[in-house]
Amino acid sequence: MFTDRKEAGEKLAVVLKDRNFQSPVVFGIPRGGVIVAAEIARILSAPISIVVPRKIGAPFNSEYGIGAVAPDGTVYIDQYAAKSTGADEDYLKKQVEIELEEARRRMKAYGFDVPKTLEGMTAIVVDDGIATGNTMIAALSFLEKLNPYMLIAAVPVAPQDTVEKLNRIADETIVLYTPLFFSAVGEFYYDFHQVSDEEVLSSLSGLSKFPSCDE
Repeated sequence: MFTDRKEAGEKLAVVLKDRNFQSPVVFGIPRGGVIVAAEIARILSAPISIVVPRKIGAPFNSEYGIGAVAPDGTVYIDQYAAKSTGADEDYLKKQVEIELEEARRRMKAYGFDVPKTLEGMTAIVVDDGIATGNTMIAALSFLEKLNPYMLIAAVPVAPQDTVEKLNRIADETIVLYTPLFFSAVGEFYYDFHQVSDEEVLSSLSGLSKFPSCDE
């Protein structure tokens, strides 16, 4: 159990620092993942960025994720979930367009551009926890195209079957806790409040941004 996202980031940072990764860049997934990532970037003295994969919800139940889209247009669809919920190609195409526009808007709102290359760098992609893994898979698939030296998924908590899915894309998945029984990420935090945009921006204060909109 973690006290809050800040503590989770500190504990993850201890493990990551021992690995001495080459030229690390820490990517937080908004909103909660950025709070965790900010602590890691601070402790590793690494630049921070964000990646905004947007969930694609099922027809008639937008909270049930059947996939995700990254800010460059990379799409991941859980084909079984899509088929079982009646999401056809027209529905998916429309939802991808809507969520892609929102992903790019949020990148700009947080002060980041979509990176063009990660050659020679270790991309460490961070969230506050993972359930299905759809958004993390979309983020990893996008960053993989930028040719990083290594691609690392790092989260405080995730079920083992999701970790196995991530390992098909990431060079390594680092998880502090893989519980036998998992229903929701929030059950492993004492404080799992909804993070605001203002809290995200505050957590980024004083950190080196990669790449910022001003570059």
